[in-house]
Amino acid sequence: MSKIEQNRKFMHCPNFSEPMGESDQAKGIEVPPHSKAITGEVTILPSFENVVTIKSYEELLDIRRSERAYADKPMTMEQLAFLLWSTQGMQEYRGQNKQAVLRPVPSGGCRHPFELYVAVRSVEGLKPGFYRYAPLENVGEKTVAIEFIGTFEEDYTEQMKNLLAGQTWGAHASVVLIFSCVPYRAEWRYNNAAHRVVLIDLGHAGQNAMLSAAALGLGSCCIAAYNQDLFDKTLGFNGIDEYTVYAIPVGFIKK
Repeated sequence: MSKIEQNRKFMHCPNFSEPMGESDQAKGIEVPPHSKAITGEVTILPSFENVVTIKSYEELLDIRRSERAYADKPMTMEQLAFLLWSTQGMQEYRGQNKQAVLRPVPSGGCRHPFELYVAVRSVEGLKPGFYRYAPLENVGEKTVAIEFIGTFEEDYTEQMKNLLAGQTWGAHASVVLIFSCVPYRAEWRYNNAAHRVVLIDLGHAGQNAMLSAAALGLGSCCIAAYNQDLFDKTLGFNGIDEYTVYAIPVGFIKK
């Protein structure tokens, strides 16, 4: 069977018509954490109330486009806060022992198997560097906490170009959103049937990010072509229990 045939078979979702095996949830194993624990410096971003500029849903759908040319203009911390919350914020817990959590994006079984990182190049009042959104700090609140992960290399443009597999245009955005996958969060519930669902969930999150950027008057573009090993190494992932799955530059559109 060729690689293309294997991938087509994967898209057929055979695991849902075959026994998927007993999941860890069915075995009574404790639910995994909904987000990673904070280990570094935390910054609380200001309230994003009234930061949205596009009020009509119809207009929002009409203007959303992939944008690859960005103006040299910094985002505000309020804009960044809304972008993070609307993409991966935690709204409320559900179920026994807080087994599920609701967010602004849908996810199979409410598993939400992603962490959201951001490379901040140009945000007013925020030092450049890599951050992780820490939604567990403010479940049910529209308050956004970010954890500082590390600094950029001396030449940020060159570093981001390498991370984005040669796509230099992404380095000119104010920020780059970076999604990682923590697969066990979904495997805990769905065992070997988890992974196709995770890919569907990723699309939901990406669309929220793009619509939210447009609602702020910003442009964005989703990127699936990136340097897997380099991104994982840069953000400290082992490539098995956590690994990069998506990148989305966001910034003001260059006219």
